[in-house]
Amino acid sequence: MTTWIPVTGIDHIYIAVSDMKRSEQFYDILFLSVLGFRKNAFFIEKDPHIHYYNRLFGYVLRPARMFRQHDSYAPGLHHLCLRVDSIEDVHSVAQLLQEAGIASAQPAHFPEYAPDYWATWFTDPDDLRIEITNYRDERRRRHDHWNELG
Repeated sequence: MTTWIPVTGIDHIYIAVSDMKRSEQFYDILFLSVLGFRKNAFFIEKDPHIHYYNRLFGYVLRPARMFRQHDSYAPGLHHLCLRVDSIEDVHSVAQLLQEAGIASAQPAHFPEYAPDYWATWFTDPDDLRIEITNYRDERRRRHDHWNELG
């Protein structure tokens, strides 16, 4: 008998932001223009929420209730990493972000993480670090051969 329940994915991520309008402009570029997500808006109680989503998960902006500068090295979220299919896609995302005015790092190879690890980095308006990386061989093997890996 299985003693655990498998998680099949991330359903949604909520991010509290200091300025809804500024964050919406940023995430419209990232999620709508570059990554092809969809968008809707709703209220919970009197708080506006902006929901970006694709077939796999949702990313929701909500207003912060207090302001504190994000620190990647304080307890909490260090960074968010989104995966695209290929190294070429990492390069394309970086170029599209740069063309849209979002300062992203030039895609770089990080063999210290994995032989085929490529990524670009940028920050959102509240200094949350976001990484875009490629779907690496090790991750594909893990996905495709989970039961065989033991």
